[in-house]
Amino acid sequence: MTGRVALAVVLMAGLGSSCSQGARPASSAGMMQVDRSAASGRWDIGRTALPAEITAWDHDVNPAGEGLPPGSGTHQTGAPVWAAKCAVCHGANGEGNEQYPKLVGREPQAGFPFGRQLRFVRTVGNYWPYATTLYDYIRRAMPVTAPGSLTPDEIYGVVAWLLVENRIVPPDAVIDARTLPQVRMPARDKFVDDDRTGGKEFR
Repeated sequence: MTGRVALAVVLMAGLGSSCSQGARPASSAGMMQVDRSAASGRWDIGRTALPAEITAWDHDVNPAGEGLPPGSGTHQTGAPVWAAKCAVCHGANGEGNEQYPKLVGREPQAGFPFGRQLRFVRTVGNYWPYATTLYDYIRRAMPVTAPGSLTPDEIYGVVAWLLVENRIVPPDAVIDARTLPQVRMPARDKFVDDDRTGGKEFR
């Protein structure tokens, strides 16, 4: 049953037999307003977000690095953050567990057989096409018990730790808003550009 049909059923039940006799219940005006709203495709639920509320969530990072904040991190600064806030779910070495994914690993070394051979696990090292996605996702969603709690330096450090452990950058690499977009991920050329048209496009 669609939402519009379900609403019509509720309205008919609420009006009852009195409507069939020409009477109009005291609450019918409100219900009819909802019905007109539904017919127009709007439910008039909620309110327009305030500028401050939008700003609090408007911090996405695109593949070019737009949206990355000031700060920096290295494998050395990221290691204690990983141990304290990430390892409990993803393992001390990024090996994952039954619930949370493995993040470190470069197998297979060649090819891209994930759609054909399910034995290969998708990791940062063999599957992710953009390094900037690491910062964006970690800032939004990690750690799972307190998303949004890490500082920019802590996030850059965790990103550096992951990139070093996956043998993508050297151990002494400094990761910041300038260097992170320059990191070339091993799987970058395994993805194709979405050239579909007809909708909202990102370029």
